[in-house]
Amino acid sequence: MSQQTLAEKAGVSRQTINAIEKGDYNPTLNLCIDICKALGKTLDEIFWEGD
Repeated sequence: MSQQTLAEKAGVSRQTINAIEKGDYNPTLNLCIDICKALGKTLDEIFWEGD
């Protein structure tokens, strides 16, 4: 999925998605949930940093 498509589904700009991916922006919990819904994943699958 492109950044643009994810941004549209999550209701944010492509730049916001890019900043999250680069680690320059910490999204709110609500935005995290919206991203997870858009991707069909859980919070743990997307945002949990493994060992």
